[in-house]
Amino acid sequence: MPKKLKKHKKGEEGKELRTPIVSVMGHVDHGKTLFLDRIRGSTVIEREAGRITQHIGATEVPIETIERICAPLTRAKYEIPGLLFIDTPGHHAFTTLRSRGGALADLAVVVIDVIEGFQPQTVETIRILKRFRTPFVVAANKIDRIHGWKKHPGEPFVKSYTKQESYVQDILNEKIYEIVGELHKEGFSSERYDRISDFQRNIGIVPMSAMTGEGIPDILLVLVGLAQKFLEKNLYFKASSAGVGTILEVKEEKGLGITLDVILYDGTIKTGDTIVVGSLGEPIVTRVRALLKPRPLQEIRIEERFRTVRSVTAAAGIKVAAPNLEGALAGLPLRVVPDDAELDDIIKEVAGFSEIKIERDPIGVIIKADTLGSLEALAHELKREKIPIQIAEVGDISRRDVVNASTIKDPLLSAILGFNVEILPDALDEIARSDVAVFTDTVIYSLLESYEEWAEEKKREIEEAKFGRIPRPGIVKILPDCVFRQSKPAVVGVKVLCGTIKPNVHLMREDGVRIGTVKGLQSSGENISSAESGMEFALAIEGPTVGRQIKVGDLLYVDIPENDAKLLEAELDSGILRDDEIKAFDEFLKIKRRDDPFWGK
Repeated sequence: MPKKLKKHKKGEEGKELRTPIVSVMGHVDHGKTLFLDRIRGSTVIEREAGRITQHIGATEVPIETIERICAPLTRAKYEIPGLLFIDTPGHHAFTTLRSRGGALADLAVVVIDVIEGFQPQTVETIRILKRFRTPFVVAANKIDRIHGWKKHPGEPFVKSYTKQESYVQDILNEKIYEIVGELHKEGFSSERYDRISDFQRNIGIVPMSAMTGEGIPDILLVLVGLAQKFLEKNLYFKASSAGVGTILEVKEEKGLGITLDVILYDGTIKTGDTIVVGSLGEPIVTRVRALLKPRPLQEIRIEERFRTVRSVTAAAGIKVAAPNLEGALAGLPLRVVPDDAELDDIIKEVAGFSEIKIERDPIGVIIKADTLGSLEALAHELKREKIPIQIAEVGDISRRDVVNASTIKDPLLSAILGFNVEILPDALDEIARSDVAVFTDTVIYSLLESYEEWAEEKKREIEEAKFGRIPRPGIVKILPDCVFRQSKPAVVGVKVLCGTIKPNVHLMREDGVRIGTVKGLQSSGENISSAESGMEFALAIEGPTVGRQIKVGDLLYVDIPENDAKLLEAELDSGILRDDEIKAFDEFLKIKRRDDPFWGK
């Protein structure tokens, strides 16, 4: 735990220390917005639809506020001017918020419900931070929900913890070590923050309660310590340099028209500046008509009393009003043009951000997403799963997408995966007329799981159609005291040792002699269409007589024709047979190849 933070040296001449940018991330409903509400003394979460963050927001927390909250832990004075928090509706927004150097955020807070632990979106978040090499802290939220926890509103965790019963401490520590284990799976060493001496080698886990405020001083102290100790080089900038930012949201504001919520992460922007804004087409060149800045501790999404300012210096969340902003795209850059002579170069640079760097295949799925960052994040996960991509675009799913997907010959790839997008009405009509599968979700893992489950089922259907006429391998054993009829047909009680038994297949003994044909299967007096490993039922066999061709204790094998056996053996790696069916097939082949080693080859 950082007890004392030293004053840093001044930067190079003309450079200032900017506000570090902190992205607050995590699984839905784990407490991201409530955590920020506790810091800024607001109730943003009450104004969110369904109490879930719908859009990216930004809040500037001055250093004076941080010093006041952290006073019970330390009286140190800090060099940085404060922290700029970005509240995201999910992990995908982080990939959207990129700067020239990779991820826009300098630091991240991953909020995890200490009771629920890791969730799919948590894993995505951790992997994205790992990919962008962004330092992060884990906020183990909702400690107030631990059975027996005594609440001490606003207290540092290290003080509240000492006032808890030992069994409550044990429960918390067990939950913390579950998080440590999950982080280890993702390649990170971690520990409860007050037990860490080297924050460069270990991820700090800070237990807290956004509801009671316990642990909030601890997490702010860790963030400021990380910023000042490890990010100093990256935080210095020239205030006189031309502003560089990333678009958070594109909105229409009453009286202003289309505006941009922007994170300015370098330099300065002024009213009247010429700016270049990223879009899906050619970059937009326009002039700043107005700059609006939220008050300190106010959320840019819900602020109603913006201050009109003439200039803003990084890092800050601002609203930019300018003509011709239609087509601007969240996640793309905003660049101030310092000199007309540099305009063409800046246009080229901004245009480069809108280029989608995704590997394409001649045959593959179609993917759509709400932003370029989201699209690249989805493509990255598909590549991990070795799922080829033919088309990757930003925007809602249209009729054209469905038509394109319907031309893909591979039935397992005739699909559209839409991340955080809508299906347009004309696309719905086309989907109803086609065999194209369309999946939409706001969590990449859920989206991929839906697709992969469909693909597996589709693959089974295709294999069934291809091999439906071929008998599936199976072995049954005739049970004692279960001879219900001796012949015409013989009816005996059997147990499936492995594989599958269906009507109309031929059966043979262990000596390879075919003894008859399955006429029917019954369980509890009802006819059944098939039986699998472990099932016991009555089996009717046309042909043999119990006591002559078959007897109690015999093993009977599904007798598969030689040509069919060749096909099955050639397709074993395709997954057409279950593991227990493969076992039955292997036993069957041993019998057939006992006298003829080349049988079925």
